[in-house]
Amino acid sequence: MGTPTLVTIYYLEMTSPDELVPAQRTVPGLAIRQARIPCPELNRFFYTTVGADWHWYERLSWDDHQWLAYLDRPELETWIAYLEDTPAGYVELEKQPGQQVEIAYFGLLPRFVGRGIGGLFLTAAIRRAWEMDARRVWVHTCTLDHPRALQNYQARGFRLYDTVEKVVELPAGQGSLTPTG
Repeated sequence: MGTPTLVTIYYLEMTSPDELVPAQRTVPGLAIRQARIPCPELNRFFYTTVGADWHWYERLSWDDHQWLAYLDRPELETWIAYLEDTPAGYVELEKQPGQQVEIAYFGLLPRFVGRGIGGLFLTAAIRRAWEMDARRVWVHTCTLDHPRALQNYQARGFRLYDTVEKVVELPAGQGSLTPTG
């Protein structure tokens, strides 16, 4: 049995590449590359590890066939951020009807949070989304996500277009993978 939890979901969008406010800092050793071969193990690793602290649970029951069916589509791209050649985070960009691109999943591995990577990686992801023939780039986040997620999206130029509150039942036993102490 899960725990009923009130969640606020924030929907944000950009309708022009000119709305992007790029992150200005630099992080030596940061590289961002596309994962060109659909790899369920890779995306599952990022999804479970990045999402462990933020209650990402919808895909936890997916098997390899479900992951591959999701990933092996021309409209989906996975990009990986590396710091000193070590995987640090990922983003899934999904091209959708109406020349829209959704930032479907975005996040950093716990060890890389707070190093200035998030803003730079998000900037690169948004630029790539616009290159995918987008007329609109959108994302949603919620009160279960990282406390700075909404702030990061808005700092990059996303504007809020809808807010929804709903009660979700969080699975029992889902806990943090982040080391303590």
